[in-house]
Amino acid sequence: MVCEKCEKKLDRIVTPDTWKSGARNTVESGGRKINENKAITTARQRFNPIAKTFPPCRICRQKVHQAGSHYCQSCAYKKGICSMCGKKMIDVKNYRQSAA
Repeated sequence: MVCEKCEKKLDRIVTPDTWKSGARNTVESGGRKINENKAITTARQRFNPIAKTFPPCRICRQKVHQAGSHYCQSCAYKKGICSMCGKKMIDVKNYRQSAA
């Protein structure tokens, strides 16, 4: 899970959403440009697993499989933090947080 601030950092898809209100990749919201070649413009932003190794989780040292994240999904869920920045999202004091 990611916080609202880190949601903007997530990848955008090439095709526009058919549901316009709330979509991030439409022309009206500023997410896309008209006649934009996505193969050229996103080449720098695209994650390449061959050229770059996956970073380890800061808690358990397991490999993180989301580009830009510092925590794996299981640790972020157990601690109730954002997987990208580590900001506390929910209080897990009275919950039984387990991945299994």
